[in-house]
Amino acid sequence: MKEKRVNPRVLERFHYSTEELIEKPFNWEQMIRLLGYIKPYSKNLLPQAIFMVLLTTAVKLIVPTLIGVYTLDHALKNKDMNQLIGLVSLLAFLYILSYIANIYRVKWMNHLGQNIIYDLRKALFTHVQTLSHRFFDQRSAGSILVRIMNDINSLQELFTNGVINLMMDMVLLLGIIVILFTLSPQLTLAIMVILPIMFFISTSLRKNIRRSWQIVRLRQSKLNSHLNESIQGIRVTQAFTQEPENMAFFDEVNKENYESWKSASRKNAMFRPLVEMTNAVGTVVLIWYGASLIQNGTISLGIFVSFAFYLGMFWDPISRMGQVYNQLLIGMASSERIFEFLDERPLVSEKENARELGEIKGHIVFRDVEFSYDKKRTALNRISLEMKAGETIALVGHTGSGKTTIANLISRFYDPTGGAVSIDGYNLRDVSLSSLRRNISIVLQDTFIFSGTIMENIRFGNPEATDEEVRSAARSVGAHEFIERLPNGYETEVQERGNILSVGERQLLSFARALLADPRILILDEATASIDTETEMKIQEALKTLLHGRTSIIIAHRLSTIRDADKIFVLKSGSILEAGSHEQLMNHKGEYYKLVKAQFNMLDAG
Repeated sequence: MKEKRVNPRVLERFHYSTEELIEKPFNWEQMIRLLGYIKPYSKNLLPQAIFMVLLTTAVKLIVPTLIGVYTLDHALKNKDMNQLIGLVSLLAFLYILSYIANIYRVKWMNHLGQNIIYDLRKALFTHVQTLSHRFFDQRSAGSILVRIMNDINSLQELFTNGVINLMMDMVLLLGIIVILFTLSPQLTLAIMVILPIMFFISTSLRKNIRRSWQIVRLRQSKLNSHLNESIQGIRVTQAFTQEPENMAFFDEVNKENYESWKSASRKNAMFRPLVEMTNAVGTVVLIWYGASLIQNGTISLGIFVSFAFYLGMFWDPISRMGQVYNQLLIGMASSERIFEFLDERPLVSEKENARELGEIKGHIVFRDVEFSYDKKRTALNRISLEMKAGETIALVGHTGSGKTTIANLISRFYDPTGGAVSIDGYNLRDVSLSSLRRNISIVLQDTFIFSGTIMENIRFGNPEATDEEVRSAARSVGAHEFIERLPNGYETEVQERGNILSVGERQLLSFARALLADPRILILDEATASIDTETEMKIQEALKTLLHGRTSIIIAHRLSTIRDADKIFVLKSGSILEAGSHEQLMNHKGEYYKLVKAQFNMLDAG
């Protein structure tokens, strides 16, 4: 059997990305905005954690002086055992106090960090749900998932330890410097001369480190997007035996994700050896110059020992501050991507004084409506039409003629780029989105079934409905029979997208969901396209009940389903060619007549 070779052109997809690096300088304004999520906890968890931090820091600053100056230069030098016992007891007490304070510090900081991550993820998810359809048209589900999960997760360490540790280390560092100058200004200045060199070298790493973490986030986004696409499209992949190409593409994306992590980690790892090298140089200076100061009597042995303790402590906060700075760089890269979404404004938004619609009649009017999805190709070209309350309206035409666009404008998923759409005389731009969409139900060709029970999926149309109302809606659309045959009836669990159900069964559930919502306007967008002829006959009977008294818009390629519509609009290239009843249009022998004849000829040929 001939081995299937991977097409090199498939790999070219790897070099394409809908996202780009966000090139902005590191700015504290954005970081302060991120740290603003701490504010709700500024009266309880934060003060408690800060108090424990200050307590442990104070202990660290006191202990070396007690050991060096008081123990060596006083208690031991004077052979005062009582003073020595007192100092040892005090040291033991301070260590126990520090141990207890650290336990509570870690506990409260973890609690604080998790609360902030929870709030941030909730805020981002809530905001994403308010964004317009165009936002989702331009981004893959995987890239959105990365922002909500991975980017926010990367901030966890920053909020759990980084912020408070940074404060603790700054206080500790300042305290050590003050004490060192108090103990010996000459020795302190000799050691501090190496700090500017370390600062210069570390500063040069910052831009590269930050950019590296941006690249990591971008690669993770691409990896997740491909995984999501591969899982969703696995049946198509297997049907066309494209597994080798898919695997080759995944391998390239996975490899670059790995390389980006390796590069970022390598740059991060350069900081600690830099600190350790500086520490080694500082220790050499301490021993060489400190010994000479002891010999000439400038400092005592106790001060030298205390100085050695403080010098050892001095490099630790610098090293940790370098790590926190790396966390800040990671947080900056992630926060840029998070705030990019949070700053995204919905193209369809409410006015401040938007009108709340009550129960509407469903009189829909389009006046000279124009629309384009990309500002290049026109989807609707100055169309005007009227749908009277209670009428059943059909929209027909070839793919891309503008049928679904009309439905999207009625639901206000998009706003027209010209003209106006009104319901019961109210311009849709002037009414609240929630009150508008409460009066509209949409049944799509590709029905989405959520994880949960059959009962929960139908009740999605009306969360307040009783179990009996759910069953009644299912009976009305002919879904009750197949539901009762399921292992647990209405309590049968269905997984994401309802894969245990047939396409027709999923569509029947969507009809029950729409009926339960009891809308004044019902939109059926190719809703019967995936249903077999026998099921369609049941649906046609159910539709008579479903459509009665509602303004109904039916989008259909299968023209047999719209014969009884009150009015049929025939669209082509975003314009209305014809309008009338089935009989009127057939007698007119125009575009509609040709479509019907062509469809019947196809059926006869079949």
